[in-house]
Amino acid sequence: MTEQVPPAHGPGGSGPGPDGAGFTYRGAEQELIVVAQPEARLRAGTEGVRSAAGSDLSALNMFLSDEQLALEPLFGNEERVQGAAPPADGGEPVPDLAQFYRVRGGAGRAEELRARLAALPGVDTAYVKPGAVPASYGPIGQPPPPESFGERDETRRRKEGAVTPDFTSRQGYLRPAPEGVDAPWAWQRLGGSGENITVIDVEGAWQLSHEDLTGKLAGIVAGTPIQDVAWRNHGTSVLGVIGGDRNEFGITGIVPEAVTAAASFQGIGTAAAVYAASERLGTGDIILIELHRPGPRFDFEPRDDQKGYIALEWWPDDFAAIRCATAKGIIVVGAAGNGAESLDDAVYERRPHEFPAWWRNPFNPTNPSTGAVLVGAGAPPPGSHGRDHGPDRSRLAFSNYGARVDAQGWGRETTTTGGFWNQPGDLQGGAEEIAWYTDTFSGTSSASPIVVGALAALQGMLKAAGQELMTSQRARAVLRSTGSPQQDAPGRPASQRIGNRPDIKGAVTNLLPSAVGSGRAERYWDELLPYPPDLPPRLRLFVAGEWRNLNNPSPDIRQAVHSAFAGGQPDVRVWFSDDEVVGLVVTG
Repeated sequence: MTEQVPPAHGPGGSGPGPDGAGFTYRGAEQELIVVAQPEARLRAGTEGVRSAAGSDLSALNMFLSDEQLALEPLFGNEERVQGAAPPADGGEPVPDLAQFYRVRGGAGRAEELRARLAALPGVDTAYVKPGAVPASYGPIGQPPPPESFGERDETRRRKEGAVTPDFTSRQGYLRPAPEGVDAPWAWQRLGGSGENITVIDVEGAWQLSHEDLTGKLAGIVAGTPIQDVAWRNHGTSVLGVIGGDRNEFGITGIVPEAVTAAASFQGIGTAAAVYAASERLGTGDIILIELHRPGPRFDFEPRDDQKGYIALEWWPDDFAAIRCATAKGIIVVGAAGNGAESLDDAVYERRPHEFPAWWRNPFNPTNPSTGAVLVGAGAPPPGSHGRDHGPDRSRLAFSNYGARVDAQGWGRETTTTGGFWNQPGDLQGGAEEIAWYTDTFSGTSSASPIVVGALAALQGMLKAAGQELMTSQRARAVLRSTGSPQQDAPGRPASQRIGNRPDIKGAVTNLLPSAVGSGRAERYWDELLPYPPDLPPRLRLFVAGEWRNLNNPSPDIRQAVHSAFAGGQPDVRVWFSDDEVVGLVVTG
């Protein structure tokens, strides 16, 4: 039986659970980061810390020895990271990664040690990062009606030997815009299922043996997973939204042919996990950061309601790691956070005295940017799973917002793999964790993988077409200029920006404009029962050397085409854009 999570009280560890009750994300540890003086050129090793510039570091080494601490380069060998290539995306310079160190040891004494370390030779400053936790958010209200799945108690338990039902009809985020991102349209295009694109999810843990994640899951590439069912449920839900298998049961991910992998921050820290992920990816691949942490609004204190929690890029080392990734041509997507905060607020402009002097607020668009895509949480269409969270695509009250936020995804009612918080799945549970499913994945955590899925579909199509792949900055521009626009809600106007919901089809027009071609159809294929079942019925016509698709053809069109070809001398004239039929004339 899967372990249940008992209450705990560690810093950064709790968040709202069912009906507002607190529950624990164990393993949310503080991080003590040291920033070295650039001129000292620190080099840390097993024998202590030395200065490549010849500075006297005896006081620093004595302190570390007395306190039983170790200073470790956050991003690996200093010489190697200092020789990193200049930005390939034409954006802001990458901060010097060699100046960042992580302190090992001193559990429970981070604040005391920070002040003492900052005063030592060779050290510019030191700061403490609150523990990072998943940016998911608790459900509200009563459970949705059992609808077509029988009594809810029976639905939640998969009986031994039973086959998981097909839940794809509940994945409204897959559907055509404005309701969803129009994944089935992308699946019909070359590369539109995410072929040859890799996505790495940065967080804490995953159920890598889930029955619906067997096709393209590459495993863990960095860190050590947190042994906790709440963290596992969260990571499993994220992977399902992106890359759930395309089969006849369970759910289907937005890009089921994309390779997915995982990087845990446990044992290495959030910035190092992002950096490790970037080292394993190529241009055009994607990193997703599913974490947020307490910000300055409430003096960096953890809270059960997550108010004041913000995106990781605000901290200097996370900023450096993310900017390093985007500079390589990797798209980075991060949860904007569930703090109910305006990221435009002046509180984020004030530099904490322990941050390095070069730091500037990355939420301010006039300051140096990581280039990452930040995602807010929008309401799903009213009636999704029998609930109403406000007008479709309006900002959910818990979501952070502001000029820095680029796009939104469903922040409620996201059907995917994994359990319900720290419990078995609310859509399907039972004794086998590998068969859990949920209807209630939420927060900027559920919104972000939806945006990632849309971007991976676009990257796959660009790669298949031999076109230049999007950089992270280009992805931001596409998301801002296309998609289904944000709507007003009472007390939450669209001026509280979370951006548009992605529309893959609309974005393709922006990225791959193509002239309308024409020709006579040489043969046809009437797809009466499409597979996968999520695809619409199609009439396929072979024109100008390629198959072109007409989705959901009317009975009259079908009959006209059938009759034309049955006569032996068909004159079916077709106008097409890419592989989509945009005009059709049958003469006789």
